[in-house]
Amino acid sequence: MSDRGIVIVSPALADANNGNWRTASRWRRLLGGDRPVRVTSVWPDGHEGRDAMMFALHARRSAAAITAWAQHRGSRGLAVVLTGTDLYRDIATDAQARRSLDLAGLLVVLNECAPDALPAAVRHKAHVVLQSASARRPVAKPASILRAVMVGHLRAEKDPATLLRAAALLRNDLSIRIDHIGAGLDPDLAAAARETMRCSPGYRWLGALDHEATRRRIQRAHVLVHASRMEGGAHVVIEAIRSGTPVIASRIDGNVGLLGADYEGYFPVGDEAALVAALRRARSSSPGGWLARLREQCDRRAPRFSAQAESGALHAALQRLEAC
Repeated sequence: MSDRGIVIVSPALADANNGNWRTASRWRRLLGGDRPVRVTSVWPDGHEGRDAMMFALHARRSAAAITAWAQHRGSRGLAVVLTGTDLYRDIATDAQARRSLDLAGLLVVLNECAPDALPAAVRHKAHVVLQSASARRPVAKPASILRAVMVGHLRAEKDPATLLRAAALLRNDLSIRIDHIGAGLDPDLAAAARETMRCSPGYRWLGALDHEATRRRIQRAHVLVHASRMEGGAHVVIEAIRSGTPVIASRIDGNVGLLGADYEGYFPVGDEAALVAALRRARSSSPGGWLARLREQCDRRAPRFSAQAESGALHAALQRLEAC
């Protein structure tokens, strides 16, 4: 067993408690069993003797570990896991990220549209793993208002500015309430959120909340708003689907690759008027109407995001790595 270990390289570890860490932690559990699995931010790190396979999260930020593995082992056993910034920005602009694609034996992507974003020369390496979230029982929601929640740190990729502009357009409509969860990583966006809260009584910026508190708010909301400009496969969308909460999302590949091409709840990226129209349509939806259809569409997708499905896709990735 000593030569069958798996190392997961993550740019962030437990103290960050962000998406990379949660993915690494979940995969350590799902890949474990008859193999030792460990997580590190640096490789080699003095404990690499048992490592037969590597899953490196982030083509650019884990480039040093990817290069070191390739120098010692070649592409055999090397999987590079591509994030949204990898796929939709860095591989077009960053030489290290592009080199990571060439060095990898397998390219793990997190939404069903992602293989099409890869250069044609490496597309054959793509392997889709849809992430999972625990299922939660849907809860009763008040009919008197529509409660929307958006989850994502305040940074440009998540496009909180579109939500803030939508909240401003809704400032006189208290039948729609918006909770916004996420740390103010961009000071200008944080200042804009505070100003929006001052001028738009239906909007609340709650800052960063712990994962359990965030999941409860998703569970209690009528809709999750996901306005991102760039996503590899947003875990918060998956958490909403697994909570029985429909999603109103920007039409980008990272969202379409989770929700499906025929999903009805999209709006154009950066279009606050279209987002407002979608929220108002959800607010006025009759029982069995548009909001119920979104819920039904999400419910049909939910089995794709079970732990069993994610585990199966990960173990299929192991089989492909062993065959490289």
